[in-house]
Amino acid sequence: MRELNYQLKQLCRRNRDGSYRTQADRERQLTLIANQLDALGYRKMNAQSLKPKHVEALVKHWQEGDISIGAIKNRLTVIRWWAQKVNRQNVVARSNDHYGIPDRQFVTNTSKAQTVTALDLEKVRDQHVRMSLELQQAFGLRREEAIKFQPSFADRDDHIALKESWTKGGKARVIPLRNEAQREVLKRAGLLAGRGSLIPSSRNYRQQLRIYERHTANAGLSKMHGLRHAYAQQRYRELTGWPAPAAGGPTVKALTHEQKTIDRQARLTISQELGHEREQITSIYLFR
Repeated sequence: MRELNYQLKQLCRRNRDGSYRTQADRERQLTLIANQLDALGYRKMNAQSLKPKHVEALVKHWQEGDISIGAIKNRLTVIRWWAQKVNRQNVVARSNDHYGIPDRQFVTNTSKAQTVTALDLEKVRDQHVRMSLELQQAFGLRREEAIKFQPSFADRDDHIALKESWTKGGKARVIPLRNEAQREVLKRAGLLAGRGSLIPSSRNYRQQLRIYERHTANAGLSKMHGLRHAYAQQRYRELTGWPAPAAGGPTVKALTHEQKTIDRQARLTISQELGHEREQITSIYLFR
C-alpha cells in the first residue's frame, strides 16, 4: 500500500466524524483521490504534503472527465475534511467558484457538443496533438485515450480496439469503424505513429499531456470534451433515425413505445462506445 493511502486510512480511523455510512464513503473517496494523485504523477506524497497544486490538478482531471458537478463538489468536501484534519485548511479554496465550479447548479438545455474544423487544426502546431484531436472527434475518445492511441494495435479493420492501459478505469473496449472519414483519420494516424503511439519516442505521457494542453489552449481549443458530446449525438441519429434531444430532437416522453425501445438500445450502444457502464450517463451527452 502506498504511504498516502495508508496515512489517509489512519486519518479516517482516528477521526470518526458523522454516521457509519458517511465515514465509509469518506474513506472510499480518499482512497480514490490518493490513487488519482499517484496516476497524475504526484508520487511519494503523505497526508501532510497536500498543496494547492494537487487540488487544482485533481479538479482539472475531474472536469475533463465524465464527472458531474455534484460529484466534484462532494470530492472537494472530502479534501477540505482532509486538509482540516492535518491543519492545512488554506490549501483548499473556501469557495468552489475558485475552481470554476458554481456553488449553485442550474439545469441547462444547452448542448456541449463541439467540433474541430480544418482551420482549427491548422492553429495547432504540434502534429501529434493535431492527430489526437482528430481521433477524439472521429471516435469519441477521451483525451488520454487519444494521446496513448497506438494505431498499429487499434486498427482491426471494422473496428478499433482500445487497450486497458489507455482507458479510464482500465477497461478495454471496441468502437466500430463506420465510414471512410474514420478510416482516413486512422490511416493518417498510422503513418504518423508507425509502430508506436501518438506520444513521440522522446516524450512520456505526462510530457505529451502538457504539450497537448499548451497547444490546444494556444489555439483556443481548451476543454475539448465537447467532441465526445458531438460523437454521441451523431451516433444517436445514426442508430435511431432522429436527432437527440440535445440536438433539437424529441424528448423521450414524446416517443412512441416502439421508439422508446430504439432509444434505449441506442443509448446502451453509445454508452459502451464511450466507455461507460450505465445507460443513464448518456443523459449528459444526449439529454432526455
